[in-house]
Amino acid sequence: MLRTHTCGELTINDLNKEVTLTGWVQKSRDLGGMTFVDMRDRYGITQLTFNSDDNAELRAQARDLGREFVIKVTGKVIERSNKNLKMPTGEVEIKVSTMELLNSAKLPPFLIEDETDGGEDLRAKYRYLDLRRNPVRNNLVLRHKMAQEVRKYLDGLDFIEVETPVLIKSTPEGARDFVVPSRMNPGEFYALPQSPQTFKQLLMVSGFDRYFQIVKCFRDEDLRADRQPEFTQIDCEMAFIEQEDILNVFEGLIRTLFKNVKDVDLIDVPRMQYSDAMRLYGSDKPDTRFEMQFVELNDIVKGKDFPVFDNAELVIGINAKNCAEYTRKQLDELTDFIKRPQIGATGLIYLRHNSDGSLKSSVDKFYNEGELNKWSQMFDSKPGDLMLIMAGVKDKVRKQLSELRLEMGNRLGLRDKNVFAPLWVLDFPLLEWDEDTQRYHAMHHPFTSPKPEDIAMLDTNPGEVRANAYDMVINGTEIGGGSIRIHDRALQSLMFKHLGFSVDEAQKQFGFLLDAFEYGAPPHGGIAFGFDRLVSIFAGLDSIRDVIAFPKNNSGRDVMIDSPSTIAEEQLKELKISTTV
Repeated sequence: MLRTHTCGELTINDLNKEVTLTGWVQKSRDLGGMTFVDMRDRYGITQLTFNSDDNAELRAQARDLGREFVIKVTGKVIERSNKNLKMPTGEVEIKVSTMELLNSAKLPPFLIEDETDGGEDLRAKYRYLDLRRNPVRNNLVLRHKMAQEVRKYLDGLDFIEVETPVLIKSTPEGARDFVVPSRMNPGEFYALPQSPQTFKQLLMVSGFDRYFQIVKCFRDEDLRADRQPEFTQIDCEMAFIEQEDILNVFEGLIRTLFKNVKDVDLIDVPRMQYSDAMRLYGSDKPDTRFEMQFVELNDIVKGKDFPVFDNAELVIGINAKNCAEYTRKQLDELTDFIKRPQIGATGLIYLRHNSDGSLKSSVDKFYNEGELNKWSQMFDSKPGDLMLIMAGVKDKVRKQLSELRLEMGNRLGLRDKNVFAPLWVLDFPLLEWDEDTQRYHAMHHPFTSPKPEDIAMLDTNPGEVRANAYDMVINGTEIGGGSIRIHDRALQSLMFKHLGFSVDEAQKQFGFLLDAFEYGAPPHGGIAFGFDRLVSIFAGLDSIRDVIAFPKNNSGRDVMIDSPSTIAEEQLKELKISTTV
């Protein structure tokens, strides 16, 4: 090793030791006859001192050092006269006796500091420099610790880590696949896995009753803060279990991660039906750090000659506690917020419960005081509260009010990143109707088992069939989802039929799985956690890009290595791919 110690470990207990350190120059300062250099590695910063009275030539070399120069120094640990108790090495410094320049460096395009002057695009282009900054590096250290805790927990429960193929078969369900041409099989393509789903089920058929994998997955879909074209899952499957077993084992995993990584004890992990989540929060991933549940008003507001309510399928609202003093400007801001194209609402009705107990609404000419009192009672409002009400098509207005609820949570400081509210959401619909294709699609995937008591409705009322499916939600973010799987060929074939597959299509796409079910497939189920999302929640970040070493941007590009990119004509010829349109 070129060093005896790292830049983050020397303390007052190491006084008078002769040490050798290596690292990067963070910054230097000239003070009279002394030069001070902060040297950094991934473990911390140590201050170096160069005194011209001791060695003028060495001090002259130190004065020529630039930011990010790579150096090796040897010297004695001495006590600092000007201590910095905010850093672990702040009580000591190195009185340098020899220095070797290992490599010089150009001036970085942005400051390698916790608070940098580099914008997101610039830092993405020079990601290898951005990774030198403490906040980014700490995110990756956190990611590493969480991965180790996951492996330790699951290994302790006899799970086996198995690697599944990355070059697989493209299937029509789910998001778009990334496809890879096969040179040896012209005109045929592999797909990169969106999930190891069928392989982990086949492992259950094989007798590996507890499987996991921290695995890369790929989806060619539009990107946002919590999506990347390649992402990492904690992928798990268990055999000979029921839903309750899955919930208990993986609630235990989440509890263990919070305790061992953040020293947080999760007091309660409540469970909520999907139908209740949509009814009370307008979302299948509700943020339960704060209340503000939906109140339905149809029974008391209709028939008063107010067309907005009379013509609406659903009238619904929330009670924003202690917001009755909102100004006209603030209410207009909320109205503008819900009218944004991403939300698409047409307007907002309000009711103030004033501090003197009086009620004042934006629709007073349609509703008298007695009727407004009924509104107040429905919301259980108190003096000082503000009720925000929306109307429209049922499913649409619930989603719109959900966005308003989250906005109010932000404005009122109710979404504290240091508070964690985990939640299981259970019993999702098995199928959802797609207007574009005019057929049902699997809400999770086509291998999800329906509730046994609902199977008969597949032929008569497929939209009402519930799935043996469950999601883990934390702070309004879905961080994991899974289901009890179908393990019977007849039921899986029936499912494919309701998804619009012909018998031949099902056999061509999934014949290998259907055939496997005829060789003694055990009851099984599993779950997959979005590892990037989970780490970002632990780090208190909004974007998963900040917890990935080399992420893509919102266009799916890696601007550092400039990919995706064109390939040589010769490669295209080998792959039998034509570039003509």
